[in-house]
Amino acid sequence: METEKNNVTVKKKAWLKVPHTYTLIFIIIIMAGLASYVIPAGEFDRVEDEKSGRMLVVDGSYHAIDRDPVSFFDLFTSIPLGLEKGAQIIFYIFLVSGVFGIIRTTGAIEAGVYKGVRSLEGREKLLIPLSMLLFSIGGFSMGMAEETIIFVPIGIAIARAMGFDAVTGTAMITLGAASGFFGGMLNPFTVGVAQSLAEVPLFSGIGFRFVVYIFVLAFAIWYVSRYANKVKRNPEKSVIYDIEQKEKQTAGLVDFPELSGRHKLVFLAMIFGLAFNVYGVFKWGWFLTELTASFLIMGIVSGLVGGLQLGKLFDSFIEGARAVTFGALIVGFARAITVVLEEGKIIDSLVFMAASGISHLPQTLNVVGMFITQAFLNLFISSGSGQAAATMPIMVPITDILGLERQLAVLAFQYGDSVTNSIIPTSSALMGYLAIAGIPYERWVKFIWKLILGWTLIACLALIAAVALGVS
Repeated sequence: METEKNNVTVKKKAWLKVPHTYTLIFIIIIMAGLASYVIPAGEFDRVEDEKSGRMLVVDGSYHAIDRDPVSFFDLFTSIPLGLEKGAQIIFYIFLVSGVFGIIRTTGAIEAGVYKGVRSLEGREKLLIPLSMLLFSIGGFSMGMAEETIIFVPIGIAIARAMGFDAVTGTAMITLGAASGFFGGMLNPFTVGVAQSLAEVPLFSGIGFRFVVYIFVLAFAIWYVSRYANKVKRNPEKSVIYDIEQKEKQTAGLVDFPELSGRHKLVFLAMIFGLAFNVYGVFKWGWFLTELTASFLIMGIVSGLVGGLQLGKLFDSFIEGARAVTFGALIVGFARAITVVLEEGKIIDSLVFMAASGISHLPQTLNVVGMFITQAFLNLFISSGSGQAAATMPIMVPITDILGLERQLAVLAFQYGDSVTNSIIPTSSALMGYLAIAGIPYERWVKFIWKLILGWTLIACLALIAAVALGVS
């Protein structure tokens, strides 16, 4: 940060600067390599489960083996090896994101959301719950996060017109999507990736996730509505009252397309495609390859009925895939950590030490501990798929040893990854929509911290219930 002092530019040192995600991952790779010289090598015996075909860790079978530390050069070969091991997931992310790039280019999403939100003008009681419900669908079906940024000005304009403030307008858009992301029932980028790494059926446990999603969304709707009504009764209660006084005029985007017949056909193709994916997963046991193929068909059909020529269709596909390069490639870099731990023969040693340290605790506390760990790591690895790649190889064997369902490790990751996304300063989506809304970060924290605490409590209770119910 720079300031002007006596006409001289003075650079202030930032005392707290979070390192770049890739920098952090690379540091962890180096630390994992160094650990192979310090931590005793060891491994568990593994057996194949007759029902699922998964390789399970045999509790009590840990034994020491000869040390095999990782060389300096091997630290760098671990990265292409990590990309190779994560190739199926990486290309899944690229291809599915490309499909959503096609759908966005048709203008159907913008037109549909714009029409839906605008139709709620003058219906203050319905505006917030229905807007949040609408965006939550995008959150749990396609992991909507950064995509909410373009809708924030619309939400703010309508909220101000109804006597609310910019925080209300921003919250009813972004926290709706965040609630759906938290539920994650059909999110291919977090739940889909984590479940594939945990070797559990894709989108299994969807019923339990749906119930938790209802609680998360309902609490968020109540929280935002309560704040909005308080501000409407007394504008001075707004956390950005001074900013609102300077920004009296309403603002909105005027170049959003009207909802056309072609847009409706795109929505029809999307609904049919998503329903077909769910049917394929549960009826035919589809996995990433089949899902990717189905998404590609859905994207091409959506583009064609949306009026895109083939050249524009594939340009949009490439743009959509390019937008997730950061998150897709980080999966390979994160897998490199696992490669180093495996090559150094210490990954089982770390699992053994972690499991030994918590084995005397009740199972519910074990799962809650996993959740807290994932929430902390989310501060540094803001990519959900990248975080799954980095943590699931360690969390899954721990659940095997403790006699827990692997689904619990996925739930702990899912909730830990989601709960802090709306408050951590390393979230690109959060900082993006706050910049568009003109809301200072510290004011947003003042507004949202109680919601995050409530969501955290819901997540902990959900995980305890999942243990008691044996969710699998």
